[in-house]
Amino acid sequence: MEITGVYATPGYSGFFFDDQRAIKQGATQDGFTYEGEPVTDGFDEIRQAGETIIVDIELADGTVVRGDCAAVQYSGAGGRDPLFQAEEYAPVIEGPVADELEGRDATDFLDNAELLEELEVEGDRLHTAIRYGVSQALLAAAAEAENTTQTDIVADALGTEPATEPVPVFGQSGDDRYNNTEKMFVKGVPVLPHALINSVEKIGEDGEVLLEYVEWLVERSQELGPEGYEPRFHIDVYGMIGEIFGAPYDREEVVDYFAALEEAAAPFPIQIEGPMDVGNRADQIDAMVELREGLADAGVGVDIVADEWCNTFEDVQAFVDAGAADLVQVKTPDLGGIHRSGQAVRYCEGTETRAYLGGTCNETETSARACAHVALATDAAQVLAKPGMGFDEGYMIVENEMRRTIARREREQLTADTDEVTADD
Repeated sequence: MEITGVYATPGYSGFFFDDQRAIKQGATQDGFTYEGEPVTDGFDEIRQAGETIIVDIELADGTVVRGDCAAVQYSGAGGRDPLFQAEEYAPVIEGPVADELEGRDATDFLDNAELLEELEVEGDRLHTAIRYGVSQALLAAAAEAENTTQTDIVADALGTEPATEPVPVFGQSGDDRYNNTEKMFVKGVPVLPHALINSVEKIGEDGEVLLEYVEWLVERSQELGPEGYEPRFHIDVYGMIGEIFGAPYDREEVVDYFAALEEAAAPFPIQIEGPMDVGNRADQIDAMVELREGLADAGVGVDIVADEWCNTFEDVQAFVDAGAADLVQVKTPDLGGIHRSGQAVRYCEGTETRAYLGGTCNETETSARACAHVALATDAAQVLAKPGMGFDEGYMIVENEMRRTIARREREQLTADTDEVTADD
């Protein structure tokens, strides 16, 4: 079925853009916003409204499908593309992008998505957010044209066998790390709570505040969680362990702190995302390898998750090849086309690194559903509940999309099996 139109409408995303560098340099919160001047290019305020571009693709039969452009909360940081401003980029989608896609066969998802990846405008590749959103619409168009699920389109494109159970969902609490986490416990969320530990105040000058929080996680999870609940704790520290301890990361003081985290989380597993941020990919990989080797030598069983400086598909390859992480976050908006996220998950197959299909609170319900299909198609280790920081909405969107898709695939398989038996008779 032919693509007959591509349209772009600026809108809002599920959270906000934050100037991470300004926050790390000590910007103080003023209610929901921050006091001080932004330091990252493109920001007018340290915290400003998140933006999206709603991408509609029209097919020859009049059907219209959707994808949403999105960029991460901390845009412009850690080697990412600059701040995404919808009014600036909408004409690119309705101009050069539409010119390339209109008239193409909607069923050729992978070819169409790869064309988008390679497209240049005035000598520059498209912003990752554009590639992300338009490729979602291309995925939805292919599923519509083939009368199948987006999971099956991705699986066929990447040569995978989809998961038959929902991928474990990772809930993120935002700064409301107690109330939102208690909600997660009640719902039995398998991986949690993220916790947004992005300042010295939140981790403690010697890390003591985080240790107390982990102890609370263990106690409260067993009070509120369903019978037999065995959560996996995943905490993003935004480089703050590196800030308070410094290099080298295999020395006794650092390893002992991770051992204390493991003890505080017992008997449940714990993984720490972004333990340090040293400013560039090569040094980040070296620092994380150093930390992992120190932990291994001491028999400390805390898993390390790559985030900062692990943005593109090539970045994921570099972290995995170096053995720099137990988990690597595939930060979906940063990889561009959504098929690239699926390819990044597949790159972890056969290695010691597990793939966490992540993203950002600053996405939309449309992009979150598309990512749920990628998670199922590739059987990722875990998938982020998104968008927003309220937890419940994002968890509902991602979990329900996976459950609905699995149920549909089971019904279709049952029908196919019944038809086959009838034909044999």
